[in-house]
Amino acid sequence: MARDGGPGPDISGGHIGLVVTAIALGVVAHFSGIRWALIVAGCCTAWFLLALAVIHVRGGRGGQALRRAYVATFGWGDYVNP
Repeated sequence: MARDGGPGPDISGGHIGLVVTAIALGVVAHFSGIRWALIVAGCCTAWFLLALAVIHVRGGRGGQALRRAYVATFGWGDYVNP
């Protein structure tokens, strides 16, 4: 990410990762119950908040910090799409 306020990270992979995570949560809820789905969702939320805190400590602010934390949490979706 450019520090001059330029374009941030590409979030298209983050959207794919979020959709795959939501589908996986639905499958977990269906087969294992809502409690396990909430536990997995809580872990994803904790990871996002941890990434956001680290980015904030390192100087990221505002929408760019949220975007970078989103990509840090769900950016693995780039590897799902060929």
